[in-house]
This record gives sequence, structure tokens and C-alpha cells, in this order.
Amino acid sequence: MQKPSAAGSGLGLALLSAVTFATSGTFARSLIDAGWSAPSAVIARVGIAALVLALPAALSLRGRWPVLRRNLGVVGLFGLLGVALAQVCFFNAVRYLPVGVALLLEYLGIILVVAWTWLVHKQRPRRLTVAGAVAALAGLVFVLDLTGAARLDVLGVLWGLGAAVGLAGYYVLAGRVDTQLPSVVLASGGMGVGAAALAVLGLVGVLPLHAVFVEVSFGGRQTSWLVPVAGLSLVAAVVAYLTGIAGARILGPRLSSFVGLTEVMFAVLIAWLVLGELPKVVQLFGGVLIVAGVALVRLDELRRTQVATDALPEPLLAADR
Repeated sequence: MQKPSAAGSGLGLALLSAVTFATSGTFARSLIDAGWSAPSAVIARVGIAALVLALPAALSLRGRWPVLRRNLGVVGLFGLLGVALAQVCFFNAVRYLPVGVALLLEYLGIILVVAWTWLVHKQRPRRLTVAGAVAALAGLVFVLDLTGAARLDVLGVLWGLGAAVGLAGYYVLAGRVDTQLPSVVLASGGMGVGAAALAVLGLVGVLPLHAVFVEVSFGGRQTSWLVPVAGLSLVAAVVAYLTGIAGARILGPRLSSFVGLTEVMFAVLIAWLVLGELPKVVQLFGGVLIVAGVALVRLDELRRTQVATDALPEPLLAADR
């Protein structure tokens, strides 16, 4: 049974993950404007993060290497789906679609998580979860400020749906992985696999790889290219993935995926503070809807937990306390 204190910690970790993930666009903007290709920025982000976490991951596994061996498939799948597929498909979708439309398609992965827990784990979504899904996705539309005037390219839509599958894989795998496998191992191994996969795609010509090591404009000032690279790898990758995986393990894939929706709202606020891009009233309204949607799903999870608690015999409850 999940205790309230644990649930609160999980929610805090998931929110911290959303905030740190939301910084990636602002950090990457300075690199891309200076001449970096988007895949190169992604490889720098997850590749450096994987190396930073390699030693802590090895120390966390000291004496428990069989745990890693039996989870190699999960770690590899996490890297391919949750890291490489999601980002490769998103950047390809942007080639054919407006960024806002591509983001909306990627976040349909949240609905895929609900469908997964329903079809595979027989956890049928109740009314509050459905209402939360509708409110959150409606809020996402407002935050992205979509006009609906753009014509959707079929190939771009397919890439966007591929990104949705990758995002769903991230939440499902992070929430269902072997509890004996430390989060730092899943994060480091997954990002290592993702970086390697993206590098291979770049070497064979599927993705463009180029970078320039000059001063870049960040926050209205000229600074070394190392500053945004460090932000991408340490803040938007190391902290973001570690807290996201830990939060998903506590909250479960469904609730953690809905909390992850707040990343879009945080991204708007960060762009406002760092880049001076003031959010519109309609975007602020969308942020309120996203928070409301998360609250509804959270309330549904609390009710489900309470029902399960009431159904337990008193001796089991006493032992749990």
C-alpha cells in the first residue's frame, strides 16, 4: 500500500523532473541558433549524462551485478524507446509539422499509457481519470496556442505518433522496472543506449550531425557553448531522468505521466524568464487546466488506494502501520 508520505515524495520528484526537462528547450535553443543540429544537441545531452552517471551506477550495483544482467533487455528497451525513439521521432516530426502540433502528437503518449494500463493490467480508467485526461489534453492545446490553421502532413503525423509511443514507453518502463534495479542504473544505461543509437543513425546519414564550438547567445548574453551543453546534460538529463524514474516508481506510470504534462507549462514559464517570451493569457489558462487534470487523476489514485485499504483485514492494516 502506498503511504501518503511516499506519494507526496513521488509527486515532488515527478514535478522536479518536469521542471528540469522543461529547461531543455531553452538550453538547446542557443546551440541550435549557433549552428548545432538538433540530433547533435540531443547526443551531447544524453551522452554526457550517461557518462556522469556511470560511476554512481556502478557503485550502486556493487555486489548486485546479476540484477543488471537480468534487466539488460529492459534497460536497452528504455534507451531505445524512452530516449532515442521519442527524440528522433519528435525532431523528424518538426521537419513536417509546426512544433506545437508535433508536441501535441508526442503527448498523446499520455493517453497510450492509460490505454496500456487498461488493456494489459486490466486497470480500467474511472471517470475522474477520464476527466483528468480530457482536461489535461485540453490544457495542453491552450498552452501550445494551436490555431488549427496548419495543414497536417501525413508523414509528419506518423513521426509524431512514433514520438508518442516513445514517450509512453518511457513512463511504462520507468514505472514497471525491477525494483531491485537502482534508478541511476536505468537512467545511465538507458541514456547510453539512446546516445549510441542516435550516433549510429547519424553516422549512416539518417540524422544530420554537426556542431560548432563557438560562443553562443544565452539569456541575452554571449557565453561559451559549454554553458548550454552543461545545462542540457546535467540539469535537463541527469536530474530530469533520475527524478523522473524515481517518481514513476512511486506514483506508477499513469499518474507520473500526467504530472509530466506540466513540463509544457514549465517550459513556457522558463522561456518567459530566460528568453523574454511572455506567455499569453490563453497559455496561462491552459496551464490551469493541466494542473486541474493532474489533480483529478491524483484524486482518483487516492480513492483507489482508500478502497484497497478499506478492503484489507484489520490485522494486515496493523502490520502495515
